[in-house]
Amino acid sequence: RLLQRRTGLSFRSENHSQVSGRLEETMATILLPSIMKIGAGASRLLPEVLRQLKCSQPLLVTDTFVHKTGLMKPTEGALKEAGISYHIFHGAVPDPTADSLVPALELLKRTPKIDCVVGFGGGSSLDTAKALAVLARHPGPMRRHKVPSEAPLGLPVLAIPTTAGTGSEVTRFAIVTDSETQEKMLCLGPGLLPAAALVDFELTMNKPMRLTADSGLDSLCHALEAYVSRKSNPFTDALALTAMSTISQCLRTACFQPSDRSAREQLMLASTQAGIAFSNASVTLIHGMSRPIGAHFHVPHGLSNAMLLPSITAFSLPGAPQRYAQASRAMGFADASTSDAKANIALMDGLLTMTADLQVPTMSQFGVERGTCLANAELMSQQALASGSPLNNPVIPTHEEMIRLYEGLYA
Repeated sequence: RLLQRRTGLSFRSENHSQVSGRLEETMATILLPSIMKIGAGASRLLPEVLRQLKCSQPLLVTDTFVHKTGLMKPTEGALKEAGISYHIFHGAVPDPTADSLVPALELLKRTPKIDCVVGFGGGSSLDTAKALAVLARHPGPMRRHKVPSEAPLGLPVLAIPTTAGTGSEVTRFAIVTDSETQEKMLCLGPGLLPAAALVDFELTMNKPMRLTADSGLDSLCHALEAYVSRKSNPFTDALALTAMSTISQCLRTACFQPSDRSAREQLMLASTQAGIAFSNASVTLIHGMSRPIGAHFHVPHGLSNAMLLPSITAFSLPGAPQRYAQASRAMGFADASTSDAKANIALMDGLLTMTADLQVPTMSQFGVERGTCLANAELMSQQALASGSPLNNPVIPTHEEMIRLYEGLYA
C-alpha cells in the first residue's frame, strides 16, 4: 500500500511458489574467473597474473578521466618493473557504443602481438574491454553477440574495477549500445567472462558521493535481483544475502565519509559478491527496464536502477513474498521475529528511505520530461522484454504493465 500511494500503480496478488519456496531441487552451473586477487594493492599484481595466464603483451583499456588522474600509474609501474610491454587505449566512453569500439579494434589490427585485454576502470571500461576481446577474434557487428546469442571465446580478459558497483569483473555479461538502433544490448557468453579479476578497494578511495551512491545501489540491485530471480540457487543465494547486508550497512558511510577505508573495502567486496550472484542467477525486471532508460536518455546505469528499485520491488513482491522478506531481514529493515508481511512493508519503506538519503533524483529532476519518456515507453518496453531479463522476475510483466511502470516513475 505504501508503494501504491507513491506510484499510483496496481500490483498483482498472485504468489509464484517456485520462487518463494523453491519446491524443487535446483541444478546450478557456476562460472567464475579462474584467478581472483582481492584486497589492498591487488591491482599491482597484474604482472604476476599475466604470467599465470601466459600472456605477455596486454592492451590496457580505460577512459580519458582515469588515464588523466594517474590512477593507473602504480599498475603501469609494476608492468614496467616486470619488463612487460603494454599498450593503452583510453577512449572508453560511458555506456559504450559499437562505434566507440572502432578505434581500439583498429589498434588491435595494427598490433597483432597483443595477446590479452585488461579493463581498468568502471563498468563501461570493463565492458569495452570485454567487447574488444571478443571482436578481436570474431570480427563483425557486436549485435551478433547480443542475447539470445552467446559471445564466443576471444582474447583473455583481465578486469581491474575502480568502482564498487558493476561487478563486471566477475560476470559473463557486457552492455553495448547499438549505434544504429540505440538499443542497449545485453551481451553474454564465455568470451565475456574475465579470466582474472584484480579487486583493489584502494582504487575506489575518495570517489565522489554521486558515483559511490549510484554504483552501490547498482550492486544492491544485483544482489536483490539475483536472490529473487527464477534462476536463483543456493550458491548465489548465500552471496546475494551477504552482499545485501554489507551494502545496506556500509553504503551511506562510503558516500558521506569517502576516505573511510573499512567502508570502501567492505563495499568493494560486496560488489564482487553481488556480481558473482547475478552472473550465475541473472538479473530481473529492474535491469531489464533500466537499460532502455540509459540508452534513450543517457541516465547513468546505476542511477536508472535506483530510480526503478522501489516501484519494481513493489510490483514484484507478490511473486516471492518469502524471498523479499528474507532480503528485508538481510538489509536490516526487519529481524528474525518479524512476520513476512511486516518485513515486506519494512523493505519497501527502507528502500524509499535509502534512495532518499542517497539523493536519488526522479526522472523529472534528472531532466527527462514526462511526455518524452512516455513517447518512448512502447519501444522501451519492447527492448526490455527482448533482453530476456523480465522473464526471470518473480512476477513476469506484460508489455502493458511495463508501460504503466514507466509511467509510474512520474507519479
